[in-house]
Amino acid sequence: MAKPDVYDGVNPDEEPSSPDLEALPEDQIIERASAGDTEAFTLLYERYVNRIYNYIYYRTGNPTEAEDLTSRVFHRALNHIAHYHNRGVPFSAWLYRIAHNLVANWHRDNSRRNEVPLEDQPSLATRTELPEHTLVTNQELENLLKVIRRLPAERQQLLILKFVEGMSNAEIAAIMMRSEGAIKSLYHRTLLTLRDQINGLEEE
Repeated sequence: MAKPDVYDGVNPDEEPSSPDLEALPEDQIIERASAGDTEAFTLLYERYVNRIYNYIYYRTGNPTEAEDLTSRVFHRALNHIAHYHNRGVPFSAWLYRIAHNLVANWHRDNSRRNEVPLEDQPSLATRTELPEHTLVTNQELENLLKVIRRLPAERQQLLILKFVEGMSNAEIAAIMMRSEGAIKSLYHRTLLTLRDQINGLEEE
């Protein structure tokens, strides 16, 4: 996946971040970026750009819009990182919240959601398995993607973070600003809804 155009002042074609900087704990890298260190912010960009892009792509189903929105996420992060404060929530959660808000605005501005042909879909992350460890055929995957896009936004977000990004319930809870118990409950209800709707498609 080609990197989207990025914000002014950070060039992805620059020399890679120095080994010394990469060896620092992330909170120290964030502190440097907050103080205006462009190299530190570039390193954060390199760490998270693909994950943010994948999240947005699955939420929009549009690669061009996903690249544009990913660029806007990092523009916004750059503009506000001086005011970022670590309150025990991962830096990535802050980026995902920015992405979630931009995607929500995008959906409000678009009356219908574009669907991507199955062959154009990026592969689901292999580090996690689909519900109930089921291997799905192309037709089943196509049905699954159609059903997911019919779900409320928060349930789409949960499934993408769980199965595309491979996150734990605790990480998802931090991003969605819910308790871990609430995420477990929402996840269970979402899987039941998916099962019922997929069964409905198979009976049509």
